[in-house]
Amino acid sequence: MPRPQPLLSFEVDTSGQDTSLKHEDFDTEVQRSWYHYLPLCLLVFLMVAPYPSLLIVLVNHYLRTLDKPIAFVIHFLVTCTLNFLAFTSLLVCVTRDPGPVYFDASDQDPIDQNEDMGLAEALMTRGNTDDDCSPDKFCRKCWVPKPERAHHCSICGRCVLKMDHHCPWLGAKCIGHRTYPAFVHFLTCITAYSAYVTTISISAVRWSFNNPLLVLDQATPVHELLLAAAGVIFTLVVGSFLVYHIYLITTNQTTVEALSPFLLLRYIPPLPVSMRLSDPPIEDELSYNQRRAVRDAHRFVRMYDVGWRRNWAQVFGWSKPRGWIYLLLIGGTGNGDGRSFPRNPRSQGMLSQLAARLEKEA
Repeated sequence: MPRPQPLLSFEVDTSGQDTSLKHEDFDTEVQRSWYHYLPLCLLVFLMVAPYPSLLIVLVNHYLRTLDKPIAFVIHFLVTCTLNFLAFTSLLVCVTRDPGPVYFDASDQDPIDQNEDMGLAEALMTRGNTDDDCSPDKFCRKCWVPKPERAHHCSICGRCVLKMDHHCPWLGAKCIGHRTYPAFVHFLTCITAYSAYVTTISISAVRWSFNNPLLVLDQATPVHELLLAAAGVIFTLVVGSFLVYHIYLITTNQTTVEALSPFLLLRYIPPLPVSMRLSDPPIEDELSYNQRRAVRDAHRFVRMYDVGWRRNWAQVFGWSKPRGWIYLLLIGGTGNGDGRSFPRNPRSQGMLSQLAARLEKEA
């Protein structure tokens, strides 16, 4: 059994080597195996699989049968463009870090870097309770600074800034502050691509049934039916996810926050000591009536809802002159550093009412 290491050590390193913490020390992800990428490979296959049938329908129906080269070119360019945009946002989701929680030494004040801090000063608690380095802002699983709205992913084994959810379809990676705009952009492109293919396929199927003697071969209507069926399925499935995330963006919530009502316990005012609850309270410590009160409040309390315009600007806003290009290609990038967010000014009053109800139900 290995010897346990102390949490605090006063040993001085005289080797002269740099012992400062790097971001690799904070964000150590679980190594993925080959089978973790199987859903991603299946997703890529589903994105390119319809193209043979789509080309058959476009060539045989719109070009050879109807003799409409302009319609053929328009349909071909639109489908290729939507699929290309979907691949660009998919590439961003797979390759970009969703949101590291480490600190960059260059962001610190140069004066603070050069000053030596005494032992008494180092052990003193800072006056700013919102500091990411305060003891209550550390993750108790990976022991890294845990900024506001950051969550620990047990599958990836790390904390993610403004974590939305863990997606096995995107290379078993999390969707966080840096990849959420690309994720919504991907859902939008796939939904638009599926709906467009469905529309042109159903139109071709209707024409083939009304003019059976003018159909060039028997295989083309089969391709039209398969494309229409697949398009309807993907439009409904992916489109439902898109509608849900549109709702989340409008109300400034993440999937974790929307599905976890007891996250509100992190923000409620301190409760009386006589209740004998932790600070903040833990779900397991609450009674049935208190848990029901938290669930009821979760339907109305929107901690970060600052109006739908500002909510959308936090996700898709840009500050560069040509930021709309990034928005069009990959969904843009979220505003801010992903560590602090403006809060709804009415939420504090609602949280005070929730604290009073918890005290009443004790």
